[in-house]
Amino acid sequence: MAAENEHGKPPGGAGGPRKLDRREVLAGLSTVPALGLFGYAWQKQRHYQRARADAAVTPAATGDVQEINVALLGAGAQGQVLVDAMLRIPGLRFRAVCDVWAEYNLRRVVNSLTRFGHEPNGYEDYREMLDKESELDAVVIATPDFWHAQHTVDCLKAGKHVYCEKEMSNTLEGARRMVLAARETGKLLQIGHQRRSNPRYLHCYDKLLGEAKLLGRIVTVNGQWNRAVAPDLGAPSRYAIPEARLRHYGFKDMAQFRNWRWYRGLGGGPIVDLGSHQIDIYTWFLGANPSGVMASGGLLYHDPATHEWYDTVMAVYDYDTPAGPVKAYYQTQTTNGSQGYFENFMGDQGTLLISESEVNYAGQLYRDPNAPAWDRWIQEGYITAPRIQEARALEDGAVADVRESVSPDQHTVPVVLRDPYHQPHLQNFFDAVRGTGTLNCPPEVGYESAVSVLKVNDAIEAKSRLAFTADDFHV
Repeated sequence: MAAENEHGKPPGGAGGPRKLDRREVLAGLSTVPALGLFGYAWQKQRHYQRARADAAVTPAATGDVQEINVALLGAGAQGQVLVDAMLRIPGLRFRAVCDVWAEYNLRRVVNSLTRFGHEPNGYEDYREMLDKESELDAVVIATPDFWHAQHTVDCLKAGKHVYCEKEMSNTLEGARRMVLAARETGKLLQIGHQRRSNPRYLHCYDKLLGEAKLLGRIVTVNGQWNRAVAPDLGAPSRYAIPEARLRHYGFKDMAQFRNWRWYRGLGGGPIVDLGSHQIDIYTWFLGANPSGVMASGGLLYHDPATHEWYDTVMAVYDYDTPAGPVKAYYQTQTTNGSQGYFENFMGDQGTLLISESEVNYAGQLYRDPNAPAWDRWIQEGYITAPRIQEARALEDGAVADVRESVSPDQHTVPVVLRDPYHQPHLQNFFDAVRGTGTLNCPPEVGYESAVSVLKVNDAIEAKSRLAFTADDFHV
């Protein structure tokens, strides 16, 4: 992997790329310390660790499934998450892994895949990987956001299908290049908004909102993903990347390399890294892109000298949907993670509280007492029978004050995902590669999400409402 200069070209110079000797790559894991996974992925990591233990078996026999040759580009924490999910998908053969941190990330993932019966080659420079791995069918990209555009475009032009983690790019210009490259090459590009393949979200979108229209007219939306305060990621000095190599790949030092999400020009801060998942769901479920956004944000906990993006953001979107106007609120705060993460859609007939998490707010529905009965949808298995919530009685046994709101019936979405969160979305991508499926998040959809999310940081700086036009969302 190599960094872009201002002209979009990888730089040369000292500290450049090299292919790793296989002995280096396959050196024992006992020499590599566990560094701890803090930062943005921490809330999901526990789930993935459990899923990884479940996947610790010999890769499934492919049978009649067409084998796909895969490379992983970016072997950090998120890359490992994707590997864990892919090991559960039949018919994948890992041929290569690429990461600039050869001393740790690359060695760790190559060793892990080797134990599962794969024989991947390790590379520091993705261009060398593309030159030498001619049999690759697909590349899965989990590098920092500022690298997504160049990596994706080069892989597509090398004739590979691409799965690229969100955010699609840290700039709209980069995201636009990705859309155009996919169109030009005719290769598939899936953006990693994995909720779009989650069976619970698909059930809610297709059945509850689309067919049954249980919520009636949606008027307001709110959601959140708050992080607990945690120390920045570090690395033992013995595994530090040499300064020349760091600068070659676009990083000032090891601290910036490990915490790139906080730096302008590299990432977009929590609103982009976390919020893009959920703001994408707003657009999907409402069936419309936003018409405007206003936002407030700041550094409430972190030192501006080391954290350039806001650690706390609150944003309000306007949507002009076919059913009428909608207000949508979103927040991400650096406080604690006790309240989990969720999206809440409120209509005039009911409320849907949904989350990717199986722990908090997995899928709850509340019928307004004045709404039509939901008996049909219970009988057809779209929702569970209600958990009766009785109105509070007074201590003396009298009827509750008529001015009190009657508690709505609570139902549950009867869909549980027991696989790692990313597995269905990756499966959808590989089904599309085999010609047996259609992408759930093609580049045009990912671009719309990038437009919606990246505008929040602009709105904070402008200290005023910013408008979107229809042309903003088209490439």
